[in-house]
Amino acid sequence: MLKTLYVKDYALIDSLTVEFGAGLNIITGETGAGKSILIDALGLLLGERANSEVVRKGGQKAIVEGIFDVTLNKKIRALCEANNLDNNDELILRREIPAKGSNRCFINDSPVTLNLLASFGDLLVDIHGQHEHQSLLRNETHIDFLDEFAGTEKQLADYQELFHKLNSVRGELKTITDKQFELRQRKDLFSFQLKEIDAVEPVENEDETITQELRIMENAEKILELTSTAYDMLYEQETSVQSLLSAARQDIMALEKFDPAFTQTLEELNSAVAYINDISDALRAYKANIDLEPARLESLRERLMALNSLKRKYGGSIQAVLALRESLSDDLSLAENFDEKVNKLKKEIVTLQAEAGKAAQVLSEKRNDSAKKVVKEIVSVLHELGIPNAKFDVRFEKSVLDKNDNDGIVVGKEHLRATENGYDKLEFFISTNTGEDVKPLTKVASGGEVSRIMLSLKTILAKNDKLPLLIFDEIDTGVSGKIAQKVGNALHGLAKFHQVIAITHLPQIASQADRHYVVEKTDTDGRAISRIRKLENDEQVREVAKLMSGEKITEAALQSAAEMIAAKKK
Repeated sequence: MLKTLYVKDYALIDSLTVEFGAGLNIITGETGAGKSILIDALGLLLGERANSEVVRKGGQKAIVEGIFDVTLNKKIRALCEANNLDNNDELILRREIPAKGSNRCFINDSPVTLNLLASFGDLLVDIHGQHEHQSLLRNETHIDFLDEFAGTEKQLADYQELFHKLNSVRGELKTITDKQFELRQRKDLFSFQLKEIDAVEPVENEDETITQELRIMENAEKILELTSTAYDMLYEQETSVQSLLSAARQDIMALEKFDPAFTQTLEELNSAVAYINDISDALRAYKANIDLEPARLESLRERLMALNSLKRKYGGSIQAVLALRESLSDDLSLAENFDEKVNKLKKEIVTLQAEAGKAAQVLSEKRNDSAKKVVKEIVSVLHELGIPNAKFDVRFEKSVLDKNDNDGIVVGKEHLRATENGYDKLEFFISTNTGEDVKPLTKVASGGEVSRIMLSLKTILAKNDKLPLLIFDEIDTGVSGKIAQKVGNALHGLAKFHQVIAITHLPQIASQADRHYVVEKTDTDGRAISRIRKLENDEQVREVAKLMSGEKITEAALQSAAEMIAAKKK
């Protein structure tokens, strides 16, 4: 549930805070006052794209913050835990869009990506605006509505895994087939290049190791001279550092007998003597391992020349040479075993076509079973919304391919065209008049009917407890009179189980509010500002009456508004 929405420097809004409650929250106001601006601002919290143009003139950045009660939202809790976010009963989403620079997103005060913010939004809110009426008029969206009702997430995921694997193998087969001519034409060249690389047998980073060893061997005499001098000064000479430190240690030991204050000094000196001995041992060992053999030096130089030659020819680095070697080996193996590889992939495709077909069939069966329930429930809700003679149907189609066609998937004995959604192609059909056959919804539904069909879908989806907060932005388009009262009743019934926020201009719907807010636009210092305030009882009656009669509110309108509001409470 959305508890609080805070908006600052966004479009016409300078700063506002609104507290929403459970049940039906109604927002009304004059056209252009900024009602939809609130919904647009809320959309930013749900991951919608935005640019600096939304920042109010003179503001440094637009800020939108929402506080949600997620006490019972297990999916949100799990998502918080998966992303190492504070997991509390309250979830705070925040979006900042600066006038200059990149926007920032926060969840519980922790910075997050826009994609993660959108993931949380998908589990919190469903915004239904007027544009969604149009989505219902595109038959390709109908399968999404049915899948949401049917809860086909697992079946769809199982099918898509096989479908993508099938496409991957098909892509591999096409790649191999396309390379066939090139491989046969260039087989001798590839073989020569592979033999040249294998003759050297390069090892990863070998050139760097040899270069370092050569640097030492080519300067071996100087290194020997320097290490010998250092060793003599530290250990070997009569006046070496080790000898002088040892003598000094004897003196400090004598001093310690007279004054215990020299104990720490003696310990530090003992450490110094130990360090000098360690360094001297290391220098002596290093000297002993210096290689002055000319044969070894020449061998390393020849090896480096061979490696550098490969690098110049095949990519500029040992890594590139090794990558090429692997590619050449694979290509030659393919050239020599082309028919075998192609046959193997073709068999794999046949197997995956059958497996994907079985998964698609399971998916389709669940859709068909759910379609029957959808039809029954939508018809029931449409009757309640003033379309008593409504008939609704979900019709399925499938596209059968020639059995010799290697595309598609195999279901039983049929080859069917398939997409990521399976082999089903479905469309909603409707009739709203007695005696009329059902026809495609996209061709026959009026604007008011589409609004009610969408509300029916939202109602039955909400019963599945998938939508914790429903927002309707002027769903009453094309609706008036008695039908508007039925839509209001439906929204009020929906709000018994889910928090609902609805923008409306109809009194029949506004009168159903559990909480009623009005958006007003005022001029302050020569600038337009949108504000929102919660109405108390008498104010709500006047606002509903205003929706009935306009600016000049009559006593009759006031009485009718009071009766409508009172009727809702019964």
